[in-house]
Amino acid sequence: MSVSLLAQNLHGSEIIKIAGEINELKRQGQNIANLTIGDFDSNIYPIPAPLKDKIIDAYNHNQTNYPAADGMLDLRQSVSGFLKRSLGLEYAPNQILISGGSRPLIYSIFLAVVNPGEKVVFPAPSWNNNHYSDLLNADAVIIPTAPENNFMPTADDIRPHLKGAALLALCSPLNPTGTMFSKKNLEEICDLVIAENKSRAAGEKPLYLLYDQIYSQLTFGEHKHYDPVTLRPELKDYTIFVDGGSKCFAATGVRVGWGFGPELVIENMKAIVGHMGAWSPKPEQMAMAKFLTDEADVNSYLDDLKGKIQASLTALHEGFQEMKASGLNVDSIEPMGAIYLTLKIDYSGKTTPDGQVLKDSADINFYLIKEAGAAFVPFSAFGTGDDVNWFRASVGATPLSEIEALIPRVKAALGKLK
Repeated sequence: MSVSLLAQNLHGSEIIKIAGEINELKRQGQNIANLTIGDFDSNIYPIPAPLKDKIIDAYNHNQTNYPAADGMLDLRQSVSGFLKRSLGLEYAPNQILISGGSRPLIYSIFLAVVNPGEKVVFPAPSWNNNHYSDLLNADAVIIPTAPENNFMPTADDIRPHLKGAALLALCSPLNPTGTMFSKKNLEEICDLVIAENKSRAAGEKPLYLLYDQIYSQLTFGEHKHYDPVTLRPELKDYTIFVDGGSKCFAATGVRVGWGFGPELVIENMKAIVGHMGAWSPKPEQMAMAKFLTDEADVNSYLDDLKGKIQASLTALHEGFQEMKASGLNVDSIEPMGAIYLTLKIDYSGKTTPDGQVLKDSADINFYLIKEAGAAFVPFSAFGTGDDVNWFRASVGATPLSEIEALIPRVKAALGKLK
């Protein structure tokens, strides 16, 4: 039986492969600290109680029919106010689109502004841009990044690739690294986009900027989130934002995302999301609309969540820094944002006690799953080569006690390699 070329060319998820290994070992009774999934354990990080109460109330009031195609007006008005208060961004309700999480938003941006064969520019590692490019048969231009720049692309990295591109896709705080753009770096990239658009002829399709800031509310310490439109207001006509409540309210299953940008693009995205049927459920929309207007409840929840996530990230970071100081070939980048820590575990070419040679990052990861009961995700799952021995650790689904306990197990497992 044959399937479409598109289906044949799509790549499977490396994270799903890792999950299968973990599930099998758990079935056998092993205890695995699973730091692979970009999600929250809702028993550790429940959604805000007022939001939960409002969802239940919406169901009790039978708010279960179709929502508006672009999202309930009450919610779009609440999102407009939330963006103004929290980020200083001014977008009217008709410039805002609600969808079932951020995935439909990202896919609809690709579909709305990119034609088959057109160039899409994005860094590696990054989340799913390669798959969305495959779905469109776009020309994916993948920009390698370096640990020296916290795996964030620089203007110099991007500059050679923008001529004629349809879309530049960026994310900050970045999934999978948890690192962020500095003000200077993002300003320089914004200036490249402005210059490229000025170079295009009248009537020529512009270069659009997809800016995924789904983790913008989860930043730590002195690290501050920046966005293109605040830094360069002239980019408002070309920047399409991806955002939502999934991460900042630990509400991944609630499925309320919001995108915002130029009205023309948002209007076309609305039609695409409608044809996909990728709406956010109406009760959850009605509840989120009310919750976002209560600034005290929102801020109280964010402060608590950020404190707990930062504690877990810091424990993992300090543990890896201690291992590094002891002479192990590991490293980590300080927590900046999101729920992720970037880890270096550079043991390619080493031999396990049973004689297996670890050829690449996948081998290293599966060795640690079996020997240390600790599971991460290699950056190869996010578009880098298998030879890049850096990994994503996600702390949202693992309690702090398990994170602290995995450090000596990883240290012991690495100490057995020859």
